[in-house]
Amino acid sequence: MSVRPTRIIISGGGTGGHIFPAVAIANALKRIEPDCEILFVGAKGRMEMEKVPAAGYKIVGLNIAGMQRGSILKNLSLPFKLIGSVAKAVGIINTFKPDVVVGVGGYASGPILYAASLKGIPYLIQEQNSYAGITNKWLGKKAAKVCVAFDGMEEFFPSENILKTGNPVRKEVVDVVNKHFAGAELLKLDPLKRTILITGGSLGAGTLNKSIEKHLQEIIDQDVQIVWQTGKFYYTGIMERLAPGLHPNVRILEFLNRMDLAYAAADLIISRAGAGTIAELCLIKKPVILVPSPNVAEDHQTKNAFALVNNNAALMITDRSAEDTLVAEALRLLNDKERCEVFAENIAKMALPEADEVIANEVLILAGKEIR
Repeated sequence: MSVRPTRIIISGGGTGGHIFPAVAIANALKRIEPDCEILFVGAKGRMEMEKVPAAGYKIVGLNIAGMQRGSILKNLSLPFKLIGSVAKAVGIINTFKPDVVVGVGGYASGPILYAASLKGIPYLIQEQNSYAGITNKWLGKKAAKVCVAFDGMEEFFPSENILKTGNPVRKEVVDVVNKHFAGAELLKLDPLKRTILITGGSLGAGTLNKSIEKHLQEIIDQDVQIVWQTGKFYYTGIMERLAPGLHPNVRILEFLNRMDLAYAAADLIISRAGAGTIAELCLIKKPVILVPSPNVAEDHQTKNAFALVNNNAALMITDRSAEDTLVAEALRLLNDKERCEVFAENIAKMALPEADEVIANEVLILAGKEIR
């Protein structure tokens, strides 16, 4: 008699910070058990509905959204969307018959994990941040396993169910060994000059862009190169202002297609403090300045950043003070070789490189599989 392949639902999305780990877990599951069947559940109209099929997986969308700040009218339909999404989630579970459900955060995770609990199906939560969101805190009470990336998560979840795995990352992005010269060549940089990489993610970060634009001449005056990824919302305006007579030490890009080569070319990295980004930076093992975004739930980026700062593994600049202090602090750090080495050494100690496979193994154990 043939054994039915393991069936797994993975839910969540909304941002790349949720989608990339979800796809990494799915890929790891396929490596361990190639015949397993995976169905993603996302939120209609969100990024996952495009990115997940592009990664080769089937996805079903729920009509669910989050709270809209400052708009009572837009929130009036939320209870109806939530009830409808839970009903649809129960239907998805009844049809697909999963052995286990995985939630990675984002709007769609709540209804599908709740539906799994109603049906008595074990579920695993992958909490990326150092501060758990409301939905995960609530659903974590009945989770069979909660995979976390930071210490001290007993504040939010039952300690006996917590497993510190780290956050799954895109392997190709963190493969930077022996690529410094290739990165410099791609970005048309001098490989022997010091280089700062500044990245605010695919959408960009207004504070980071303002900070660099305001003090760009100070960077040029120290003969430091800069790879400046602006994000799509800011690129055109910045280029209109700066492109005429742009100094040869400055590279301005809307998006970095080869993040591995950009990381490899850099001596210092300035970034927001999303959990996925921090997981990558720990594996890249270079000095980092984090400028947490203040526009996220429960200010979790600041809490993520403190997890590194408290281990003397990174420098943190607040969003509020960045425009005045970021560039000066970056140049000061770049000129302090000893401190750079300490940061690089300490951030490397926080790396958890096999997160995707560890989580995938936990998922299969919950599905009743024996893992060799």
